[in-house]
Amino acid sequence: MTTILEMRDITKTFPGVKALQNVTIKVERGTVHAICGENGAGKSTLMKVLSGVYPHGTFDGQILFEDQPVEFRTINDSEAAGVVIIHQELALSPFLSIAENIYLGNEQAKRGFIDWNKTNLEASKLLARVGLKDNPITKVIDIGVGKQQLVEIAKALSKRVKLLILDEPTAALNDDDSAHLLDLIKHLREQGITCIIISHKLNEIEEIADAVTIIRDGRTIETLDMHAGEVNEDRIIRGMVGRDLESRYPDHTSHVGEELLRIEDWTVHHPIDRSRKVVDGANVMVRAGEIVGIAGLMGAGRTELAMSVFGHSYGTGISGKLYKRGKEITVKNVPQAVAAGIAYATEDRKRYGLNLIDDIKRNVSGSALGKLANFAGFVNAPEETQVANGYRKSMNIKAPTVAAITGKLSGGNQQKVVLSQWLFSDPEVLILDEPTRGIDVGAKYEIYTIINQLADQGKGVIVISSELPELLGICDRIYTLSEGHITADVPREEATAEHLMQFMTKFREAAEA
Repeated sequence: MTTILEMRDITKTFPGVKALQNVTIKVERGTVHAICGENGAGKSTLMKVLSGVYPHGTFDGQILFEDQPVEFRTINDSEAAGVVIIHQELALSPFLSIAENIYLGNEQAKRGFIDWNKTNLEASKLLARVGLKDNPITKVIDIGVGKQQLVEIAKALSKRVKLLILDEPTAALNDDDSAHLLDLIKHLREQGITCIIISHKLNEIEEIADAVTIIRDGRTIETLDMHAGEVNEDRIIRGMVGRDLESRYPDHTSHVGEELLRIEDWTVHHPIDRSRKVVDGANVMVRAGEIVGIAGLMGAGRTELAMSVFGHSYGTGISGKLYKRGKEITVKNVPQAVAAGIAYATEDRKRYGLNLIDDIKRNVSGSALGKLANFAGFVNAPEETQVANGYRKSMNIKAPTVAAITGKLSGGNQQKVVLSQWLFSDPEVLILDEPTRGIDVGAKYEIYTIINQLADQGKGVIVISSELPELLGICDRIYTLSEGHITADVPREEATAEHLMQFMTKFREAAEA
C-alpha cells in the first residue's frame, strides 16, 4: 500500500489563536481515513489547508501529494491535482437548478454554448449514484438540507477526483441515507479513490474507516489502525476528549406535569405544489417537564410540521388547531408564536438560526429585544451585555467575550448560542430541530444536559432528530412520522430502534406492497 498524502508539521495561526500546531498525518492510497476530534480541535482547518482554502504561504509545514511537494494556492489548484473537498457548510446556489450547481464552473459546453441536454443527463446519472431521485432541473432552494448535501457529493463526483475530503457528510442525513452514502464511499474505495472523512458519528467511523487520526486542541494525538481489532467508539472518545465518557446520555428522571401544547389534526400543504400534503392530520402533545421526540425518515415532514406550528413559517393551506394549557390559540406568524411561549431552534443554524457576521451578544438578544428596551424604545446596551454574559457562562459557550463573532465559533458553541437566543425569549415549549447535528460527543453531552434542565424547569421540549439512539437516550415519548402522518406514539419503556423504524416506514412499505 502506497502513501497518497502526507502533511508534515502543519501549523496555522489566526490572530490570537494557534489553530494547528505541528500536525502530521499520513493517508494511504485507496483507503478511507477518518479524522476525529472535538469541535474546535482543528479538523476542518487542516482540510482547508490541504485544499487551498487557506493558501500556501499562510501556514507552516509541508504537504506531499503522490510523493510530490505541492503548493495549493486556490481550490482550483487542488482540484486540478485531484483533491476535492466537500465542506460542512453547503456551498450551493439556491436559485440555480441541481444540474447547474453540479456543473457550475465545469460547464458541459459545445461550440461555446452550454449543452443543457448533456448537463441534465449527466447530472441525472450522478444523482442516481448518490441515491437522489429529484429532477435535475429542480431548484436547490426547493429541496431540503439533507438532499442539498447529496447534491454537493454528486458535484464532487463530477470531477476527476483522486482524494475526496468529506467534512461531516452525513450530518444532515437520516439513517437510511447515511447508510447509502457509506455504501457509496465503500464503492469509491473499491474504485481506488481515497477518502478522508471528518465525522462525529463514531459508529460510522467504526464501520467504514481503515484508519483514524485523532486531533485534540490543534495537535495530532494518535493514528489508530481500525483493523487492529482493539479500536472501538470508546477508544476513539478517550483519544478525542482525553477521558472516558461513562455514558453518552446524562441520567435524568422526568417529572411530567399537565398538558402544555396540543397540536390537533394539523395539515400542511407544500408551498409550491399546493395539491401535495406534507403533513396530514398530525396530532402531537407535550406536557410540562416532558421531552418528546419526533422520528422520521428524510421527507417524512418533521421539519415542515415544526416550522408550520411555529407561526406558519412553512407551507400553505395550513389547517388544524393548537391548544395551550387546554385553550385554543392562534399563531399565524412568528411574533404570535413567540408571544404564545413557543420557540423553534432550526436544523440549519448557519442559514436560519444565527447572524454569523454579528457577535454573540446580538444573537442572544435578537429573539426578545423588547425585554431590553428602555422607555424611549432603545436597547439598554449594558443590560444586553449582562444578559449575554449570563448565557455565555451558564451554557459554557467557549468564547473570550460576548463580542466574539458567532461565525468564528465551533458548531457546538454556535448551537449553544441558538439555544441561549430562544431561552432568552422565555418559552414554555421549545422545539429543537436536530439540536446536535454536526457537533462532537462532548458538546452533545452538554446539549443533552441543557435539555434535561429545561424539562426540569417545567418546560415542554420537542426534539426532532435523525439519530434514533439520541431520541432513545433522552426522550420520554417518541412520535413516529411517515409521509406526513403520525404513525405511532411510543413511550420510552417500549421504544427500540427496530420498533420505531417499523412505524417510520409504515406508509412507504404499504405503497411498495
